[in-house]
Amino acid sequence: MQPTPKRALVVIDVQNDYFGGGLPIEYPPPSRSLPNIARAMDAARAAGVPVVVVQNTARSGAPVFDKGQPGWELHDSIAARPRDHYIEKQLPSVFAGTDFDAWLRERGIDTLSVTGYMTHNCDASTVFEAAHRGYRVEFLHDASGTLSYRNSAGAASAEEIHRVFSVVFQSRFAAVVSTEAWVAALRSGATFDIDTPYASNQRARAKAEAA
Repeated sequence: MQPTPKRALVVIDVQNDYFGGGLPIEYPPPSRSLPNIARAMDAARAAGVPVVVVQNTARSGAPVFDKGQPGWELHDSIAARPRDHYIEKQLPSVFAGTDFDAWLRERGIDTLSVTGYMTHNCDASTVFEAAHRGYRVEFLHDASGTLSYRNSAGAASAEEIHRVFSVVFQSRFAAVVSTEAWVAALRSGATFDIDTPYASNQRARAKAEAA
């Protein structure tokens, strides 16, 4: 039995450019993910779990996240809620060029609960780096989201990107859970299992062979 985790909730880049601005989140829709992020923040506060709010800043004149522009600002529902630490970053991972790791270790935090945007970019960078640094990670799949891409490598829908990254996270890097399950775990002290690449692949092969 694993000891009760000492969590921190990380709220990544919930900024106006993701809501009808230059990078509108598509899946899960913000009408679902944004209330779940707010719910997670409220539940963390009630449970004494520290909340870290993160804000991304791009270069001056960039099409999105130009500091001081309305799209750079945190969404009102996030800005209005209490937080224990604030981080402004310039790179995808919350760890890159910030005091995040030191802040966590000073408080004995061993588990990061990741919410916010985008699944495949700043969320993924943070999930991977946290796992490599020895933290347990939880990814709240319905309190996050992404958008569709098309470039020289091909195209992928927002739903595809979110689903694939969630499966990859669960295979080794993070427990992928719903906001509802996470809030319940705060009350019970429960932990979530993370799979292995081998076990995930074995299930996929067994399903293919049975088809």
